[in-house]
Amino acid sequence: MLIEDNAIVLFQGDSVTDAGRDYNNDADLGLGYPMITASWLSAAYPAKNIRFTNKGVSGNRVKDLKERWMRDCIALKPTWVSILIGINDCWRRYDSDDPTSVEKFESDYRYILQEVKTQLNANLIICEPFVLPVTKEQAKWREDLDPKIHAVRKLAREFNAIFLPLDGIFAQAATQKNPRFWLPDGVHPSPAGHALIAQSWLRAVEAL
Repeated sequence: MLIEDNAIVLFQGDSVTDAGRDYNNDADLGLGYPMITASWLSAAYPAKNIRFTNKGVSGNRVKDLKERWMRDCIALKPTWVSILIGINDCWRRYDSDDPTSVEKFESDYRYILQEVKTQLNANLIICEPFVLPVTKEQAKWREDLDPKIHAVRKLAREFNAIFLPLDGIFAQAATQKNPRFWLPDGVHPSPAGHALIAQSWLRAVEAL
């Protein structure tokens, strides 16, 4: 298992990571994949002293992550930083006419990754954003989301990060069970969807 003793693991992102966490309780990981991941690792490796923190914020885009990065990442001094961000950078184009260009998306994302490497030299786990279209409108999102997914893949290579191809993982899962089983609204995971992310995360750090 790749995560070391006395590690500090930070989960960062938007509502998928937030998963209803209590912002006033740093020990609360929410009800999603961070909680599942941390619970499984703690049970499987009780001898390791691993601390988990969730700083996901519902509605965030990459620019929001950049704005709070010093406070909600660098100052916490994590040794592992897991990031899942990007669907809101796509979604706001369609529900608010507030698009984020792929160039701006990639530039802001690169900034936060550079800060992790230069100020912390922490290990990176980068998760690609995803959608399983459950409406006709969401099928159009691919034109905006796909270039951003490619930017995330490029950054994962550039920063030598562990990479979770979640868009592909959910696409594969949707061949076995209806998309709404995994992502009821096409974006936010069901309990099974969160478990699928956690399973992928654990496999990526060689804990499964």
